[in-house]
Amino acid sequence: MAELMIETNGVQLCTEPFGDPADPSILLVMGVGGSMLWWEEGFCRMLADGGRFVIRYDHRDTGRSVTYEPGHPGYTGADLVADAVHVLDAYEIPGAHVVGVSAGGAFAQLLALGFSERVRSLVLISTSPAKSVGRSLPPATERYHEFQASADVDWSDRASVVEYLIGSARMLAGCERPFDEAAVRELVRRDVERARNIASSENHGLLAEGDVPSAPLSSIRAPTLVIHGAADPMFPLEHGQALADEIPGAGLLTLPGAGHGVDRADWTTIARAVLAHTAA
Repeated sequence: MAELMIETNGVQLCTEPFGDPADPSILLVMGVGGSMLWWEEGFCRMLADGGRFVIRYDHRDTGRSVTYEPGHPGYTGADLVADAVHVLDAYEIPGAHVVGVSAGGAFAQLLALGFSERVRSLVLISTSPAKSVGRSLPPATERYHEFQASADVDWSDRASVVEYLIGSARMLAGCERPFDEAAVRELVRRDVERARNIASSENHGLLAEGDVPSAPLSSIRAPTLVIHGAADPMFPLEHGQALADEIPGAGLLTLPGAGHGVDRADWTTIARAVLAHTAA
């Protein structure tokens, strides 16, 4: 199917569906700074071929969705959570299985707390608790901090942005597996070329939290599966374990050697787990 622009409260969001609308719906929520392209088409089609109606979408300030001046986002994190509901409304979907990666997993948790009637189940990938869980969790790895401290990017220079995003992807992939630079370079190139203003994606790092639910994660009732890479440099595995412990009845799938995100090497494993989790 083709991309579909939706508009809600004057905000334009770019979406793309896969599969049969009569099938159970899965809403894919990307992390900060990432357009829907990072839910790669091959992965989306795996889910659609398994009998799911899959929707991916560009957050504000990514891809072809509404863009704000770099350094001046006109919205909050809570607005990004509400945008997920607006996507469901545009497709006339009363409730969906919600799959979030990285900060998209945090948005998914807040969605389940604030809009529980819209969330049939949760799959939380490479993420961390969106609310306090009463325990100390390890920080990002030294490799992660070294990259953040040394990275140099000129957001007005497309080539500089491409190299920066490839370097970031290499770091997030961890150091226990080969890094497929050719595939990532092609994905990054398409992402940068497609964006209205790639520099605006940095606005996500400036967002205020906004009005988010006060309820604890232990009040989530949506069936939950946590999927976490054992070599995640941003959120070490303890973050996924804490989530699984905090949300009643949640399961934990650990991906040996995997870093942060949805690596092509794990597509089959993750897709099978998502399809099994959303089968009920």
